[in-house]
Amino acid sequence: MKRLIPLALMAAVLGACATGPKQTDAERLDMYRGHAGGPVRDFHYFGTINGWTPLGNTALAVWTKPSEAYLLELSGPCNDLDYAPAITITHHMNRVSARFDDVVPRGGGTGSIRIPCRIETIRPLDVKALRASQKEMREAAAVEREAK
Repeated sequence: MKRLIPLALMAAVLGACATGPKQTDAERLDMYRGHAGGPVRDFHYFGTINGWTPLGNTALAVWTKPSEAYLLELSGPCNDLDYAPAITITHHMNRVSARFDDVVPRGGGTGSIRIPCRIETIRPLDVKALRASQKEMREAAAVEREAK
């Protein structure tokens, strides 16, 4: 009986972990910041982006190639960023520059007017390390679900 109580408590704790809330925007942003290099002035824009991930309403990750991405932190909240099915990034002479260019959410949301969101900082991401961290998190979540 004495052995069953600790086992029951451990099962309850693991069950709570497995059914807990998913990672918050702030936690995801912290993970991306942890895999970002120092700020750069700009990056080469190839005409289209390969993908993007909103990280709350003040930051996003933008992939210019499958193995090249940047963390863009905005100068303020960007309405509809979390719900936009697409974005546009302004650029000049094939370069996207911090403090000069904007992110504009497209589609989705309730308003038809899209307010540009100024890019405050650009930081290159270590895509390989970021993917490894994401894989570790998925594997840890799977182990927690199996223990349930």
